[in-house]
Amino acid sequence: MSDPMCTRVAVDAPQHSAIAGPLDYTSEQMLAYGTLVRVPLGRREVPGVVWPADDSTSPATATAPPDDRALVLRAVQQVLHSVPPLSARWCELVGFAAAYYQRGIGEVAMSVLPPELRKLGDAQLQRRIARLHKDIEPPRPKASAPLALSPEQVHALTQFTALADACGDPVVLLHGATGSGKTEVYLRAAEQVLASGRQVLVLVPEINLTPQLEARFGERFGAGPTPRRIVSLHSGLTPAQRLRHWLAAHLGHADLVLGTRLAIFASMPRLGLIVVDEEHDPSYKQQEGARYSARDLAVYRGRLEGVPVILGSATPSLESWQRAEEGRYARLAMASRIGDGALPQVRIVDMNKLERGKRSSEPQALSPQLVAALRERIARGEQSLVFLNRRGYAPVLHCSACGWKSACPHCSAWRVFHKLDRSLRCHHCGFAQAVPRACPDCGNTDIASIGRGTERLEEQLALLLPEARIARIDADSTRLKGALEAQLGAVHAGEVDVLVGTQMIAKGHDFRRITLVAAVNPDSALFSSDFRAPERLFALLMQAAGRAGRDAQHAGRAEMWVQTWHPRHALYAALRSHDFAAFAASQLKEREMAGLPPFSHLALLRADARSAKAARDFLQAAADAATELAAAAGVTIYSPVPPGVARVANVERMQMLVESPSRVALQRMLGNWLPMLHALRNARRGDDRILRWAVDVDPLTI
Repeated sequence: MSDPMCTRVAVDAPQHSAIAGPLDYTSEQMLAYGTLVRVPLGRREVPGVVWPADDSTSPATATAPPDDRALVLRAVQQVLHSVPPLSARWCELVGFAAAYYQRGIGEVAMSVLPPELRKLGDAQLQRRIARLHKDIEPPRPKASAPLALSPEQVHALTQFTALADACGDPVVLLHGATGSGKTEVYLRAAEQVLASGRQVLVLVPEINLTPQLEARFGERFGAGPTPRRIVSLHSGLTPAQRLRHWLAAHLGHADLVLGTRLAIFASMPRLGLIVVDEEHDPSYKQQEGARYSARDLAVYRGRLEGVPVILGSATPSLESWQRAEEGRYARLAMASRIGDGALPQVRIVDMNKLERGKRSSEPQALSPQLVAALRERIARGEQSLVFLNRRGYAPVLHCSACGWKSACPHCSAWRVFHKLDRSLRCHHCGFAQAVPRACPDCGNTDIASIGRGTERLEEQLALLLPEARIARIDADSTRLKGALEAQLGAVHAGEVDVLVGTQMIAKGHDFRRITLVAAVNPDSALFSSDFRAPERLFALLMQAAGRAGRDAQHAGRAEMWVQTWHPRHALYAALRSHDFAAFAASQLKEREMAGLPPFSHLALLRADARSAKAARDFLQAAADAATELAAAAGVTIYSPVPPGVARVANVERMQMLVESPSRVALQRMLGNWLPMLHALRNARRGDDRILRWAVDVDPLTI
């Protein structure tokens, strides 16, 4: 019997253990890199992935155990032979994500694999794989014919093909106006790649956009003489569905994979193209665990796999725009809408000029001009979209007698009034109670709502427009399975006159009958402490405007109404002219002067504790420890501060900003700092104990 060989295995170890890299085990058989196994860890048996050696390209098990009689390695318990090993490039992608975002390799690897894959044994997986062939969907009876391309689409595709032929892995920023036909460019580019026998990965920012895009790709590629298999990957799937779709991609059965940010880690042996739709969207940034950016990893994976990457948006992120300005990305422009339709005319309503007699202590939600415009659309049989980025009926209840407000007892936030079920609900911790009959402090029965959310806006519209068919789409109205699809179907079928909702409906949807879009109260982001707030607001308003006039025959009547108390703000001036380039240039100039991204690089150290003092002391101790590092040269560490919502579910939160003009210097410092942070956390006990801490590299919210 041959001696056992040493095998490096990446396992999901607890963060407090400070285990960042793979662990050594013994194996009686030679195991290829990427093989899925089950190994002992403490008293548990956990899943793992056989991991490549850092400094060698030899087989994973070609080394003998260390010659140390005091060290006894534990043996691999089970090998999942039924699943082919993950590729070396997949391991490299995960390794890069773990290193860059300062997480453990095993943590990242296990978190991006389907949960069922981590639970099932080899025999069970073998049965699942055998059923895959039976689960393949039959070809659809009809396939949609490709649409005629506009001159700008032809030019963009020609340029893309030339770039792909020239260097193989270009990053292309497709800057197309809303309604310019970016999706058709994705379809044609995918068609070229599929014809060569390769796979295509398409990312969308939100789950609710996946069915729409899946239907579009299915119509084009799901039928005909060579039907393509299309699968989706997102958190809305059941565990069994997610495993089935992942296996279809990993085994090469699926030709097209559509998904949200987690799909960037899909194992695809024949990958030939990556598309990131709405690349500017902050939803591509993971906010828990390994805080990775799927968009940035898509660019890295394209270079790693040697395949082209298309980043599409009408309002690109300023980071991507700046890289295009520097020549690192190729920028392709499509400024015109399909059918030469005009972009919506932007109308700015100055809320300061409302008639004095109609002004009250609380400003009215809709100006008379906007109400008249909505009536015109209803009379013509056209649809309108009114969006307010705040769900619920009102953000707070208030007692005029004693000043009581509906604060959450567990968070430093207000509980939102939901009129439908007469509840006060915290949108941070989920704590909910029935609305009190009287003020809990003084007994006053006259408690009133302050402000408005989508529920109240829907109610006010119903009073102002009694003849209108009004629907509301937000996280509350679409909570049940299938509710979103049903409501979107009603809109597309023309069964809705006025659609009310949050940003869920303001981007990505192809509403053909909508000719008016109204933003009710967008001013709150104009003066935010977050330097990215203007960029997000401009993108949201541009995307919302793009829902109007998407049918060329109605484009001439399309309008975007913005109700604002600051009509002369530069952001609204750029919006009125649909001039993203001017807005981007202005913002980039401000950021360069202030030393903000993309001209510097940031990380946030976050800490959660039972008291604000414990969290602050931990961060301050971390800052003091960093001064001892030689690698901290060229890195600035700011003082600890609380975030906007400092307490959530009785947990106090603090954060500390780390900044450097050099990405390399920041990464070097973080890598040296991390062991110190583990030691500091483990040394704190009792009232000073830290519940959670995390490093967020390239944070999107500060």
